[in-house]
Amino acid sequence: MSRSKISILYLYPYEMNTYGDWGNVLVLQKRLEWRDYAVEVIEHRPGDKLTKRPDIIFFGGGQDSGQGLILSDLNKHARRLHDWINDGVATLAICGGYQLLGHEFITATGESLEGVGVFDITTRAESGRLIGNVVLTSDEFGTVVGFENHSGRTYLQSGMKSFGGVEKGGGNNGEDKKEGILYKSAIGTYLHGPLLPKNPQVADWLIARALGVSNKELVQLSDRFVDQARAVITAR
Repeated sequence: MSRSKISILYLYPYEMNTYGDWGNVLVLQKRLEWRDYAVEVIEHRPGDKLTKRPDIIFFGGGQDSGQGLILSDLNKHARRLHDWINDGVATLAICGGYQLLGHEFITATGESLEGVGVFDITTRAESGRLIGNVVLTSDEFGTVVGFENHSGRTYLQSGMKSFGGVEKGGGNNGEDKKEGILYKSAIGTYLHGPLLPKNPQVADWLIARALGVSNKELVQLSDRFVDQARAVITAR
């Protein structure tokens, strides 16, 4: 019998789903179910109501056109999302979702897309793209691997902590060797792949935050094969 139900709010699953980002939700769901938790995945699409505070929020990546489709709806719910994340709701935002949780994304045509403003970042699209495999190192997560493909150049404001330091790849902007952001119980990152199947330690961090426990208190799962695969990717 499941001990309790955990809710995952999946923001814009059809409009913002690049490079199989939906796989991140699947990993969270399965790693919770393997620990005997029931899981409710709430898919939020433009026009839907957003009232129930979730345990976990996922916001995937999308092209500029996809961001345009969801921007009006996102702005309607910006204050609630801002408050939830600022209050510590476990959150993972990928690429376009990461950008739109910041203050502003300026597109290649110069259009300014206003974001939720919970991440103290700004992003501007540039002509060249940052593409390829990425390897990060992090005090919190150890080695993290993924794939990036973005024209946006994101800059963290003073005092903001990155998701990890770039060992290989471009990261936030190709300049400062930082990738993503780590804010309270939220992660913003450019890493597709999807991210969590390759890095289950990140999934468990989000799950632990959602449950209000430490990682050590979670029922431990065997990730031997994933660890071996990550070692191969890191060594390339």
